[in-house]
Amino acid sequence: MAAALANPARRLKRLLLTEEAEATLQARLPQPWPLPTERVDRAKLDHLLGRDTVHQGAGLLADLLAPPVLSVVLERPGPVLVLDQVVDPRNIGAVLRSAAAFGAACVITQDRNAPEETGVLAKAASGALEQIPLLRAVNLARTLAALKAAGLWVIGLDSGGAPLRGAPLAERRVALVLGAEGAGLRRLTRETCDEIAGLAMPGLMESLNVSAAATVALYELTRVP
Repeated sequence: MAAALANPARRLKRLLLTEEAEATLQARLPQPWPLPTERVDRAKLDHLLGRDTVHQGAGLLADLLAPPVLSVVLERPGPVLVLDQVVDPRNIGAVLRSAAAFGAACVITQDRNAPEETGVLAKAASGALEQIPLLRAVNLARTLAALKAAGLWVIGLDSGGAPLRGAPLAERRVALVLGAEGAGLRRLTRETCDEIAGLAMPGLMESLNVSAAATVALYELTRVP
């Protein structure tokens, strides 16, 4: 929430806080804030947000960020992450968090079969939704082709590929493509990639959660030899 309040590009509408949450937010982001606070109790937030929502005494109503343009986003340094039919907002939020931690340029999801930027996604991102552009591609194969045309080397992650090694890719800018858990990369997505690579896992598990796989792959690409 502090990151959203500090983001001048975010159009904010309502800020609802319990007394305790206001004190916590004040410690992280001293006032003045860009909109007035509405003091509420937890029961009202439960009613507004849903009893199952983990809101920690705070609620922020805001418009979605304006969708960025791929050519503009690619002016930012770092690798690109592409998600093929990943539908869990918590996973996408966690991928955004890893993208911010490792200096990725952006995260691309599908326009269809991907969740909106809800509070669940924003909470899992821990502020990264305000830092990392999140793009929606109408046609993922065409977007991968556009990334290739911009000079990126497109690598699809799949357990059947040779282990991903960062050192041979040190002079290349990479787009990592990750598929949904279980289904993996779709056929057309796989065929559009420049190569298929896996993660070296000497243990007993054959695969990782998509957000964990993104973290390991980003670490491999950005680590200093």
